[in-house]
Amino acid sequence: MLGEIKTPNAWAVLWDLMGPCRLCPRKCGVDRPAGERGTCGAPAGAVVASAEPHFGEEACLVGRGGSGTIFLAGCNLRCVFCQNYNISHFIVGQPMDTPALAGLMLALEGHGCENINFVTPTHVSPALAAAIIEARGRGLRVPIVWNSGGYESVEVLRLLEGLVEIYMPDFKFIRPESAERYCGAADYPERAREAIREMHCQVGDLVVEDGVARRGLLVRHLVMPGGAEESREILDFLASLSSRTFVNVMDQYRPAGLAVEPRQRATAGVAQPGARPARVAGPEGRSEFPELAERSALADVSEARAYARRLGLRLAD
Repeated sequence: MLGEIKTPNAWAVLWDLMGPCRLCPRKCGVDRPAGERGTCGAPAGAVVASAEPHFGEEACLVGRGGSGTIFLAGCNLRCVFCQNYNISHFIVGQPMDTPALAGLMLALEGHGCENINFVTPTHVSPALAAAIIEARGRGLRVPIVWNSGGYESVEVLRLLEGLVEIYMPDFKFIRPESAERYCGAADYPERAREAIREMHCQVGDLVVEDGVARRGLLVRHLVMPGGAEESREILDFLASLSSRTFVNVMDQYRPAGLAVEPRQRATAGVAQPGARPARVAGPEGRSEFPELAERSALADVSEARAYARRLGLRLAD
């Protein structure tokens, strides 16, 4: 069920969108091919923080051989509570050119992985598009998973059509004030809705065969502390998209990054050349986000899952 590539030179068109950079809704306008860094902190090429078969993803992605996760350093969204703070807020890892990245994808497939799962891919989409095209030419047959924060440009997504079989965006917030406080992106709810609609238009509802996802849309929603009402609003949107939308209502929130400690300690020892400092800092010795200091209430997670079932949505295991 591999897609038909709609724009054979997609990587070149995407590359042009980096100077000035407008790959994501932030539209920083920096010249990344010339070495400038924007909000994501990343260079023009991909920096791989880690790559391995992952058995902790959704069951339909793991299958028997695991999901071939490739974690990319940097992020265009930069949530203050990110569980992968040290690689999303800083550029840590191995720079890889197109042949090396394509070879890594093929190695994961050779290891038995059910898919290639790009984690936080948005800001390096030109490099990933080039690598996908090369890997397909070298025989890659497993699906590509676009595992993103949901803060996407529809223009960029349309250039990816046919290169990505499974879109797996987060839908984090539906209220601008939450998105502004935790990501500095008040337009996130609007952009996420646009992006998820485009993703669904391209690949449709998730298709699972023999217990393994082959193509389609899988949306993740992390229930936040005190976020029960936002969770219901997000699930309402997903039900309006399709009653068959596949959603993972997640209980994995734990305090991390700036949600658990002030900037001075959260950034200690991990700053890299080109990394941008955290956007906010609380009083010395305290987090700026005390409301995020505890895990989400299990009752809120259970209610969100029950509400999703009442809407008829398909829930991940």
